[in-house]
Amino acid sequence: MRQPFPFSAIVGQDQMKLAMILTAIDPGIGGVLVFGDRGTGKSTAVRALAALLPEIQKLKGSPTNAATLEEMPDWADPVSGEMITAPTPVVDLPLGTTEDRLVGALDIERALSRGEKAFEPGLLAKANRGYLYIDEVNLLEDHLVDLLLDVAQSGENVIEREGLSVRHDARFVLVGSGNPEEGELRPQLLDRFGLSVEVTSPNDIEERVEVIRRRAAFDTNPESFVAKWAPEDTKIREQILMARDALTAIDAPDETLRDCAGLCVAIGSDGLRGELTLLRAARALAAYEGSAQTTREHLRSVAPMALSHRLRRDPLDDAGTSTRVKRTVEEVFA
Repeated sequence: MRQPFPFSAIVGQDQMKLAMILTAIDPGIGGVLVFGDRGTGKSTAVRALAALLPEIQKLKGSPTNAATLEEMPDWADPVSGEMITAPTPVVDLPLGTTEDRLVGALDIERALSRGEKAFEPGLLAKANRGYLYIDEVNLLEDHLVDLLLDVAQSGENVIEREGLSVRHDARFVLVGSGNPEEGELRPQLLDRFGLSVEVTSPNDIEERVEVIRRRAAFDTNPESFVAKWAPEDTKIREQILMARDALTAIDAPDETLRDCAGLCVAIGSDGLRGELTLLRAARALAAYEGSAQTTREHLRSVAPMALSHRLRRDPLDDAGTSTRVKRTVEEVFA
C-alpha cells in the first residue's frame, strides 16, 4: 500500500489542518466540513492526518475494530482474543451509497446458504475508531446525511428492521468536503458539523511552486520524501497525544463561557450548539498549545471555524462568512 502524503508537508491550508488536528484531540467536537475548490488537498489532509496518528490496537477479526472483548458486539462471530496493530481507519463514503451499505443489513448469502439470520456490517462499522470521509457531501442524499450526523453524535449505530435488532459502536470523526458551486447543504445540517473551513487555491506564485515541488518529490521517491518529513509529523503526533491527555484538565473560566455566549448571540446562532462547539474547540487548542486554561486568543483563533457555518444569511452583507465572524469577534471583544 502506498504511503500517504505527510501531513506536515502540506503547503498552506493552515485552518483546514488546524481543524482536523482539533478533532483528532477531541472527536466530540463533531467533525469537520471543508468547502473549496477541487485539488486543494482536502482528501490528502484527511489521509495524512490518519496516517500520522498512532496505530490502534484491536482484536483480530473484529468487524468494528474493537479494542476489548467487552466492546465486541454480540452479533459478531467469536474471536480468539488475539490483539493486533492496525492503521487508524479511513473509510471513504462514495456517492450512490445505499443505506444498507452504510449502516449494514441482513446477510442474504448466509441466510440462503445456512438458513441463519445474520447481520452484515456496513461502512459505519469499519469506520469505528477512525475517520469517515465524504467527498461531495453536498450531493449526498439528505436522509443519509441526517443518519450519519446522528450516529456521529451518539457514537452508536442502531438498526431495527428486517427482523434485525442490532447495535454496535460507531465512534468516528466525520469529515465532509464539497464544492459550493455544486450545491449547498441545508442550514440545519450545516449546524450539525462541529467545524467548517473554506479552502481556496493559492494565488501566490511561490506558494504554488512549492506545492508542485513537494508533490513531484513525493511522486518520484515516496519513501525518501516521507522520511524527510517524518520528524515534523512525529512532533505533531506527540503534541496531539499530549493534548489528549491534558484535555480534561484544561480550565474554562466564567469569562470564557461569557465570551462564547456573547459571540453566539452577536452572530445570531440558533440553539446552544455553537457555544458548546466553540468551547470544546478552544479547550482542544489550549491543550494543543500547552496552556492551562482557555483565553480570548484561543476563542479568536477557533471562532471562524466553529461559527462561520452557523451564521444567518444577510443579503445586505456580501462579506464572506469567516470575515463576518472575525469582524463580530473584534466588536464583541472590544
